[in-house]
Amino acid sequence: MSPRKRRLGVAALAVLAPVLVWLVADPLLGHPLRIADGMRTLDIGAGPVAVAALLASLSGWGLLAALERFWVRHARLIWTAVACAVLALSFLPLTGDGMDGGTRASLALMHLAVAAVLIPGYGGRTLGAAAVTVGT
Repeated sequence: MSPRKRRLGVAALAVLAPVLVWLVADPLLGHPLRIADGMRTLDIGAGPVAVAALLASLSGWGLLAALERFWVRHARLIWTAVACAVLALSFLPLTGDGMDGGTRASLALMHLAVAAVLIPGYGGRTLGAAAVTVGT
């Protein structure tokens, strides 16, 4: 399988993973995900969840492609470190007010679900790269 097809599959799974978390939390368990900010309330649906995961997937893919182009030897190591840092930073908004514990836990699980797919999926070695490394 080509790296492009593999990464496309990883991106698709990374979009599906948080949507599945949303499906369990909202429709199945009956806990609507809401964030209140003063007078406004934001209902978090499957669409925004999928779009956010898609943006994260494409951003990660783009960063990895740029790193591979300019720093071939350490691209995946650098990418993995950046991805872990971004995951850690993504939890900061969850520390604020305006959401209940169920919403906070669901959003945290969504962040972890995307990371659980993207970090090993993009950061792991492909078969072609492993063969080249072993052969040299």
